[in-house]
Amino acid sequence: MRWSKTFIPTLKEDPADAEVVSHKLLVRAGMIRQISRGIYNYLPLGLRVIRKVETIVREEMDRAGAQELLLPIVSPAELWQESGRWAVYGKELLRFKDRHERDFCLGPTHEEIITDLVRRAVRSYRELPFNLYQIQIKFRDEVRPRFGLMRGREFIMKDSYSFHADVEDCRREYENMFGTYQRIFTRCDLRFRPVEADTGAIGGTLSHEFQVLADTGEDALVSCARCDYAANMQKAEVKARRLSGRDLKEPSPPLKRVATPGKRTVAEVADFLGLAAERFIKTLVYKTDQGEMLAVLVRGDHEANESKLKTVLGGQEVTLAAGAEVERTTGGAPGFLGPIRLELRMVADQAIQGMRGGVTGANEPNAHFVEVDQERDFTPSLFADLRMAAAGDPCPRCEAGILESCRGIEVGQIFYLGKKYSESLGATYLDAEGRERPIEMGCYGIGITRLVAAAIEQNHDEHGIIWPLSIAPFHVLLLPIQYKDKAIAEVTDTLYDELVRHGVEVLLDDRDERPGVKFKDADLIGIPLRVTVGAKGLERGVVELRWRRDGSVQEVPVTEAARRIEARVKEALRV
Repeated sequence: MRWSKTFIPTLKEDPADAEVVSHKLLVRAGMIRQISRGIYNYLPLGLRVIRKVETIVREEMDRAGAQELLLPIVSPAELWQESGRWAVYGKELLRFKDRHERDFCLGPTHEEIITDLVRRAVRSYRELPFNLYQIQIKFRDEVRPRFGLMRGREFIMKDSYSFHADVEDCRREYENMFGTYQRIFTRCDLRFRPVEADTGAIGGTLSHEFQVLADTGEDALVSCARCDYAANMQKAEVKARRLSGRDLKEPSPPLKRVATPGKRTVAEVADFLGLAAERFIKTLVYKTDQGEMLAVLVRGDHEANESKLKTVLGGQEVTLAAGAEVERTTGGAPGFLGPIRLELRMVADQAIQGMRGGVTGANEPNAHFVEVDQERDFTPSLFADLRMAAAGDPCPRCEAGILESCRGIEVGQIFYLGKKYSESLGATYLDAEGRERPIEMGCYGIGITRLVAAAIEQNHDEHGIIWPLSIAPFHVLLLPIQYKDKAIAEVTDTLYDELVRHGVEVLLDDRDERPGVKFKDADLIGIPLRVTVGAKGLERGVVELRWRRDGSVQEVPVTEAARRIEARVKEALRV
């Protein structure tokens, strides 16, 4: 491909609306352009990267025994109503009516459509198992689309769904997909980590996310250095641990009310009383989607985890109650709430159980209680793991490990769905005894365009993108200093033809531009290997090879250049 014949509209400056590195560089490198908020045109270089990722995904999915199909992007409302998600999915589901006033939506995911397809076709256990996948456009009407391809409204995704006669076989395929995803992200040459994850709106009972590690990642992760435990912060388990250093056989001192004028936050009261934040009990009031007001108790130095709370409440959605709502319901002033004599159902984090010498709000303005003894002074309806994990917490899996934190970008997730959709949509089969049973299901997704952005977040410098060779738009950028020079053009064209003939993807920068402009654009678009052909080098019979990642430079004889470049590229691509 010749640059002069390719649509590559590079920019010198960052776009004003871009917040993250990948968004800035994809626009500046002429790979995407926004048409509406969260909706992008994919230009030739950007589309080549997307197709590279799709090829790797297809090859590994096929290798794992999955079969590709293509489902429609438009879904009839009836299927979503059958599954129960039409009413609960929220405004991210873009709904519309056709000319006959029938309700439809643009698919943010395809569990309903694929389950409907299978329920119409499968009758016997002999037809199971199988795994069907597609690479398709999805649409989720994000309230705040941002960060370019990281969180757009329209995006390209690989989603697959497996169907099984029993739990054991479904779990086998879950492990098969776990390994497949590891191969996919390894072939994309990305540093990644599989982590335990919440199932979210997709549902199910088991899930892992695949996170590309990057300092700019929007997801907080924790992992253990001593074992293989890793989890998204929303899912990470916390090992029960009570405050130590006090003889529990001794009776607690009497409860004492102290004045705390104008001190509302844990930090303010802790500083005022000269006590550590871990001695405090925070009382947070949540409202469930059933209309119940609920008090949630966590230690003063901890943060409540709403995903865990939702699970404990049997899947009910929860939102933090507004200040006026809290005051109307409890009669207490926000900032001075506490569990003692509070007339609300209370659930408490496990760290609260048995707590002594605590500090809580007194349910009246400008006052707190000290020397709070949980067992003596208040009784929650239950104790559970309700807080966010943090670096320094003990590992919940091994005895000696301590959790460390990092950040990541979710690019894939796998789910064990079980019977969630097969039961609601009536997808059944007849077993060997002729009994009708619901099909066991798994679901496995990869954000193709999101992975492209994540690769840049992990691989860039101040000059531009540094593409991994396996997903780069081209393997080699052939850069003649003065293409108008006959000798330079002859060597360049010969080298170009030889490389292309041997399967090396080459972009030839044949533009009539200054060398400085060409070098800057080369670094910006991030093609892994730059081959410079210049008059000074040709005088010595050599061309210059420069690797984008580490800046290493090597001169090779013109007569050996094509062979050496081909060998280096193919060696690097070997998986």
